[in-house]
This record gives sequence, structure tokens and C-alpha cells, in this order.
Amino acid sequence: MKLRDVLVISAIVLLDLITKQIVASNMRLYQSIEVIQGFFRITYATNTGAAWGMLSGQMVFFYIITVIALVVMVSLLMKTQNDDLFQRAALWLLLAGTLGNFYDRVVFQYVRDFLDFTIFGYDFPIFNVADISLTLGVGVILLETLLSARRQKHGNI
Repeated sequence: MKLRDVLVISAIVLLDLITKQIVASNMRLYQSIEVIQGFFRITYATNTGAAWGMLSGQMVFFYIITVIALVVMVSLLMKTQNDDLFQRAALWLLLAGTLGNFYDRVVFQYVRDFLDFTIFGYDFPIFNVADISLTLGVGVILLETLLSARRQKHGNI
């Protein structure tokens, strides 16, 4: 793993942990501050599960799966070519998001969430910077897969 990899991953993890700590230190659990009326709130919540609270309270399961995922992602990052920016960026985002939420699970036995949106009347589950990082990482992989398929289809391999 290169120094650049460590720096980018560390910056994202720090942003995640700092924002979580600011919210946890300044708000009561389930307190909500409306930022954009009817659309965006800062709401301090905790989650002992995965996305949408699935598998709530299954900490040992999360520890095992997370350690396996981290080992796989680090090994992939170490094998990734330096000029393959899409794959490196995806792995940076996935590793950072995984590490940010793993820290919370180990230290607190729950994940701290605070970004709360209502989109077209749907009150979206509350999330955090690590969740954004994970989602963007998956998005980069999907984008690269689509672009790669398109290049192969048009003979631009």
C-alpha cells in the first residue's frame, strides 16, 4: 500500500470520526436540528445493525465480516496498478467507510449516525460520512464496470 493510499483513507476516516464526535458531543440522542426545512436535519441516532438497522445487535457477526472485508480490500489495493485510479479510488472509499463504522462498533457497540434527509416525502434512514464513503465506493465500482463493458462493446479495450 502506498503512502497516498494511507493518506486518502486516513483523511476520510478522520472526517467521519470528527463529524460523528462533534454531533455526539453537542447533541442528545435523537435530538434533531432542522437545517433545510422539510428536507435536511442533523439528527443524532445510533444503530447496532447494518443499513436500515438490519441484523441489529449482531456485533460478533459484524466484527468477523468486517475483518474479512478489510483483509480482502487491503490485498486488492496492494495488487492494484498505480495508474488504475478508478479501482484505487473505489478501494479508498470502501476501506475508509468500513474503518469508520468498524471503529464505532468496536468502541461503542453501535454506529453513530446524524445525516437525516426527507426526499420526496420519504424519511430516508439516518446515515454518516462512512456510509457516504461506502456508497460512493460501490458507485465507482459500478461506473467502472459500465464503462469497461462499454469500451469492450465498442472495441476500445
